[in-house]
Amino acid sequence: MSATDRDLIAAHAEVKAEIARTDSKTALLLAFVGAVLAGTWTVARDVPLTVPALVAGSLGLTLLVAAVALLLRSVRPNLSGRHGFPLWATLTADEIDAVVARDLAADIAGLSRLAVAKFTCLRCAVDLTLTGGALLILAALLTAGGAR
Repeated sequence: MSATDRDLIAAHAEVKAEIARTDSKTALLLAFVGAVLAGTWTVARDVPLTVPALVAGSLGLTLLVAAVALLLRSVRPNLSGRHGFPLWATLTADEIDAVVARDLAADIAGLSRLAVAKFTCLRCAVDLTLTGGALLILAALLTAGGAR
């Protein structure tokens, strides 16, 4: 095995590991945002809210729901058949050998684009979660302070 082959195999493994790490982070953030949404709903329905608190809280919840949409988009299965299982499921054993032998570099490029797309969705979802959380904290402070 040449040094180039080893480098390609290492790069392929690195990209796949990055996708797995991004998916793990996405799952954790999705669980966290779900808990925040559930907790906010539980508290907010039993507390009399002022108009400013209602506006800030509504904006915060909207941003959290947008974050959930981005997170779900990030982990949505890619069934287009370009990489991984869907592609292999459509090929015969001989075709799989030919595809694997043909171009590992093309697979690395495709997986890298997938990793960047997932990472971008995750980063935007984190930003929305932070902003939404800040608005929920503002709503809680407005409610506790009794601002009208």
